Amino acid sequence: MDDQVLTTVLFLAVVALTVGITFWASRQTSGTADFYAGGRSFSPVQNGLAIGGDYMSAASFLGISGAIALSGYDGFLYSIGFLVAWLVALLLVAEMLRNSGRYTMADQLAFRMRQRPVRMAAATSTVVVSIFYLLAQMVGAGALVALLLGVDDQAVKNIVIFGVGALMIFYVTVGGMKGTTWVQIVKAVLLMTGSALIVVLVLAKFDFNLSELLGAAASNSGQGSAFLEPGLKYGASATSKIDFISLGIALVLGTAGLPHILIRFYTVPTSRDARKSVLWAIGLIGVFYLFTLVLGFGAAALLDIPGLRESGELDASGNLAAPLLAESVGGGAGSTGGAILLALIAAVAFATILAVVAGLTLTSSASVAHDIYNSVIKKGTATEDQEIKVTRFAAAGIGLVSILLAIPAQSLNIAFLVALAFAVAASANLPTIIYNMFWRRFNTRGALWSIYGGLISAVGLVVFSPVVSGKGLDPTGKNLSLLPTSIDISWFPLENPGIVSIPLGFFFGWLGTVTSREPSAEDRYTELEVRALTGAGAEQAVQH
Repeated sequence: MDDQVLTTVLFLAVVALTVGITFWASRQTSGTADFYAGGRSFSPVQNGLAIGGDYMSAASFLGISGAIALSGYDGFLYSIGFLVAWLVALLLVAEMLRNSGRYTMADQLAFRMRQRPVRMAAATSTVVVSIFYLLAQMVGAGALVALLLGVDDQAVKNIVIFGVGALMIFYVTVGGMKGTTWVQIVKAVLLMTGSALIVVLVLAKFDFNLSELLGAAASNSGQGSAFLEPGLKYGASATSKIDFISLGIALVLGTAGLPHILIRFYTVPTSRDARKSVLWAIGLIGVFYLFTLVLGFGAAALLDIPGLRESGELDASGNLAAPLLAESVGGGAGSTGGAILLALIAAVAFATILAVVAGLTLTSSASVAHDIYNSVIKKGTATEDQEIKVTRFAAAGIGLVSILLAIPAQSLNIAFLVALAFAVAASANLPTIIYNMFWRRFNTRGALWSIYGGLISAVGLVVFSPVVSGKGLDPTGKNLSLLPTSIDISWFPLENPGIVSIPLGFFFGWLGTVTSREPSAEDRYTELEVRALTGAGAEQAVQH
C-alpha cells in the first residue's frame, strides 16, 4: 500500500507540474504565431531540449530497452537507426525548411503548387503519422500504470489510455505550442536525469565494466554468445533479414518527415538557430541512446527475463523491462529503494508520454485547422481566433480517435508502432519534401501522387502483414497480431513496409510529375531555392 501511495504521489506531482506549465503558457499565448510556433521565441538550447523531449518517446525509453533485453544486439539496432536519422534531418531538412515555411509542412509545399489539393494531402499524411505515433505512447501508458498499481485488469489500462487522451487534449487546447514546448523541456531534463541514475546504478553492479555487463547479459539471457551477435531476431530467415533492412531504412529516413519534428524548426527566430537546435538535439539524443544500451543489457543481466515472461509480469513486447530494472537496482521487489526507483522511473516515463502526445496532437490539429480549414475550406479568409478555435476542436477529435485505436493495439511492441509511423513519414512526406526543395520540375500532381501513393502503400502493406493477422500466439497464449487467430490475410511477409513503400513514394512523385501537363512554376522554384539556402525573404514569408 505504501508503495502505491508513493507511486500515486509522484504521478500526481508530474501531472500537476505539466498542468501548471500549461496554465502559465496560456497567459503568454496570443494569436496563431504564439499558438502554432511559440512566437518563435525559443533559443537553440531550449528548442534542442524540446526536440529531444519530442523525439525521446515512450518507445525509446520503454520499447527499445525492452527490445534489447529480449533480442540483444538486434534490439539495439533500433537505437542506431533513430540516432543516425538525425544526420538526414540536419543535412537535408532543418535549416532549409525553417527558411521556406511558416507553421506546417504544407506551407513549404504550397509555396510553388496549387494550394488546396496539396494542403489537403499534407494534412492527411500528418494526421495519419501522428495517430500511429500516438498509439505507441498510449499503449505504453496503459502498461506502465497497470504495472505500478499491481493490477492486470484490462479495464484499468483502458481507463489510463482514456486519461492520457484527455490530458493531451487539455495541453493543446489550453497551452498551445508554448505550453507544449515547456512541458517537453521539463520532460527531457527529467528523462535524462532518471535514465542517468539507473545507468550509474546498473554499471555500479558490474564495477563500471561494460564488458562484464555484456557477458552477464549473454549468460543470463539463455542465448549465450548469440545474444551479443546479429541475427537473434532478424537473422532466422531471409525474410527477417530483409525485414531488418526495411526497418533500418524507415528509421533513418523517417525522422526528416515526421510532422511533429518538422514543426519544431519553426519555433526558433532564425534558420541558424534551427541548425543549432538540431545539433543540441543530436548531442542529447546520442547520450540517451547510449543509456538505452545499458538499460537493455542491464535488464537482460539482472532480471529473470524468461521467468518474468512466463509469469506474465513482462509481456512479449518487453515494454516494462526498464521499470522492472529500476526496481531491481533499487533493492528489488518489496524494498523501499526498489519502490522509490520504480515509482520515479515510471513517473518520468509518464511525463515522457504526456509530452510527446501533446506535441503530436498539436501538430496534427494545427495542420487540420491551418491547412484544411483556413486554406482549403475558408480559402485563407479565416481569422486567427477562428483558426485557433478549429485547432482545439480538431485536437479533441484526434484525441478521441487515438483512444479508440489504442485500446485494441495494446498487444503490440510500442517500438514497432513508432517504426510504423516512421515508415509512413518516410514514404509519404520525405519524398515530397526532397523533390520540392531539389527538383525544379516537380509539380502539384507529383506532390499528390507522392504523398497519397507513399501513404496508401505503407499503410496498405501493414494491413496485409503479420502485424495485423497470421502471427499466432506467444508462449503465454496472447495473440501476437491485431485480428483474431482465425483470420489470416497476411500475404505481405514483412512487418516493416519501408523497403517497398519508400521507393514507391519517390516513384509516384516522379511519375505524377512527368505525366502532368501543368506548367512548371520555375520562378517560384527559384525564389524557394534562394530562400531555402540563404534565408533571404524568410521573414516576409512568416509575416504574410
